[in-house]
Amino acid sequence: MASYSTCKEVSPQCPISATTYGYRPNAGGNIFFTVFFGVLGVCQVGYGVYFRSWTFLVALGVGTFMEVAGYIGRLLLWKNPWNEDGFKLQIVCLVLAPTFVAAGVYLSLKHIILYLGPEHSRLKPKLFTWIFIGCDVGSLILQAAGGGVAASAGHSNQDLLDVGDNIIIAGIAFQVATMACCGILGLDFFISVLRRGRDSMREKAYGTGRGIKFMIIAEIIAYFFVLIRCIYRIPEMSGGWGGPLMQRENEFLALDGMMIAVACLAFTVCHPAVFFPTMRTGFKPRHHDTEHEEIEH
Repeated sequence: MASYSTCKEVSPQCPISATTYGYRPNAGGNIFFTVFFGVLGVCQVGYGVYFRSWTFLVALGVGTFMEVAGYIGRLLLWKNPWNEDGFKLQIVCLVLAPTFVAAGVYLSLKHIILYLGPEHSRLKPKLFTWIFIGCDVGSLILQAAGGGVAASAGHSNQDLLDVGDNIIIAGIAFQVATMACCGILGLDFFISVLRRGRDSMREKAYGTGRGIKFMIIAEIIAYFFVLIRCIYRIPEMSGGWGGPLMQRENEFLALDGMMIAVACLAFTVCHPAVFFPTMRTGFKPRHHDTEHEEIEH
């Protein structure tokens, strides 16, 4: 019987249909995402070093380069669908990478609130990073643990694979719940800003605000596209390893790869540190009348 312990390449005895994905990954699509995320990762490093926005650099830098590693793993599967190392690499990296991009969403929202006025927010700006990135870390730990269990199980221990799968699903579900709560608070904040108006003195203290509308649009795009990806992953993983949805590459490339690619592109075209000097190490407000907030970069 064909299995990863006995099959080292595709053959009549080891057909592609017997692999977990049941297909040979598309070379063109996976090469595209490998290069695309690589370029965005280099841009994020350049932005982060130039503006000294170290925390955001860690979030988007790790996120984009983990995507690169994940698609390299899929290219290894294109070369040999029975490559167990390629399978482990892509499953771990592509499961975890969006969590770092979500952290970038929370960081950006904090600085949008600082700029437009913390008085409009039900939650203090610094708590957005403490609470939501803290939850993000919890989600990351769950998904990493699940990915580790699944990777260590290989393909021979189905019970252990299912345990890893369930842990990953729990981590992603927790991430969706976290993002939903953040989205509700963010929506409430923007509604309050529209109703009560913006504080011009605060805007002058915390940055020029040029192009702020573009940054807000980029934030909204990144939020919803990461959320769509996470929602997609729940039924995909719930079907189990080799489930019907997991064996449909077009859906994966569109609802996982493209969603995270657009989110990262939004944060590259509209990098938050360009609009919000508060993200830059060493920045201080221009006058002392403005309510002081602890600024984390």
